[in-house]
Amino acid sequence: MSETSKPWDGALVRKWLERRLAASKLDQAAADRRGYEAQDDCDKAAAEEWVCRALQAADRTSDQAAFAARIKELIGQDEYRATGIYDDARFERHVRGQLRKLAKMTKANEGFEKTLRYQ
Repeated sequence: MSETSKPWDGALVRKWLERRLAASKLDQAAADRRGYEAQDDCDKAAAEEWVCRALQAADRTSDQAAFAARIKELIGQDEYRATGIYDDARFERHVRGQLRKLAKMTKANEGFEKTLRYQ
């Protein structure tokens, strides 16, 4: 038995990126209000926001191979510039983690239908 994989849906990926961008902004603001003990959460949300912005700006969501290539380019970067973060090393670790998660989702072409705020 061979399973047919579902076709790549660029609109769904764009919608997922938009929703995750909005959720990461809300998470970052909530972590900021909690103070010192939530700095890691703030950096994690900032990393997700950075990744979503970088992938939206490239506008390669209509083609799965181009989207995967953009993710690979971003993973290969030496450093990620952002303002308003607490710890650069922790932020970069979270960015790479988000990019790896997205690379797996892109390769398997699944997970983009999950657009709820909390994942």
